[in-house]
Formats: sequence, C-alpha cells, structure tokens
Amino acid sequence: MAETPPPAAGGKKLVIKVTAGADAPERCSQAFTVAGVAAASGIEVSLWLTGESAWFALPGRAAEFELPHAAPLPDLIAGIQAGGRITLCTQCAARRGIVEADVLDGVRIAGAQVFVAEATADGAQALVY
Repeated sequence: MAETPPPAAGGKKLVIKVTAGADAPERCSQAFTVAGVAAASGIEVSLWLTGESAWFALPGRAAEFELPHAAPLPDLIAGIQAGGRITLCTQCAARRGIVEADVLDGVRIAGAQVFVAEATADGAQALVY
C-alpha cells in the first residue's frame, strides 16, 4: 500500500545542495526527486546546483541525463521552478565557463553567502546530496 505524503510544512523551506551529476546518477536523481516532491507538496524549495550538477543549469543538458526508473530531470526541473528556485553556484559556473546568459530561464547564479543565508534562515532545513 502506498504511503500518503504528509501535509506540506507551512512556512518551511527546504534548501537542497546537489553536488553530483552524471558522475553519480542515483545521488543526483535523488536530490532532484526530493526537491520536486517537496515543491509539489507546497514546500518552498531552493535547489543549489554545485559541482557536476552545474551542467544541468544549461538548456538541453538535463534531457541527456538518464537513469532507469527515475523521473526525467527536465520534468523535475519544471516542477521545482514552479514551486521554488534553482541556483547555480558562482564558483562552479566560473570553473565550467558558464555565464548568466547561458543558463535556463529562471536559474540564478549566486555564491556561498546567499546559500548560507538561505540554509540558516528560520524554518529552513538544508540537505546536501
């Protein structure tokens, strides 16, 4: 029997940092899936793309990601953006030559100061994958 998800945590925010990409597909997929489910549940979500996940800030790159029995990343990204925000790490972008003009609509580039502020805000829960 499928479990019924708990009601959305009113006023709560989930900050998720994903460090993995195609190099660790299950960990990567889990981060996007958790973020997508949280956003669909009405929880405010802030997903941070760092390390190899930085590539998913670029148009078309999420569609290239494949993992059997996992939700497609483009669908998860759309759901996350509908209920939250996606941020690309400043240093991760710079190391990969990614600039603001390159990223998907709605993706911002920001640094550690913004991450720390979000992760330590009242009502925030931070997860790192």
